[in-house]
Amino acid sequence: MALKIRLTRIGTTHQPHYRVVVAEARSRRDGAPVETIGTYDPRAKGRTLTINLARVDHWLSKGAKPTESLHAMIKRARRADAAAPAAPAAPAAAVVT
Repeated sequence: MALKIRLTRIGTTHQPHYRVVVAEARSRRDGAPVETIGTYDPRAKGRTLTINLARVDHWLSKGAKPTESLHAMIKRARRADAAAPAAPAAPAAAVVT
């Protein structure tokens, strides 16, 4: 079972909104995901990406491959997470604006 970390569209016509999901590579774009690990809203001010980096690391360790666009977004989220000041109760999700 080959897994991919990819975007699935949930928005309406001319109003895209995406979920970041882990799904089988052979399943269709909007098919049933194995797990939902974040969201992406390209129309929001600053193109907001909310992603759970702990779950991304888990799935990458299991052999899941991110798509090219998600690979770039994950890198950007990691940089934003590292640049954010460390809080005592830091959430596991990173928000990229």
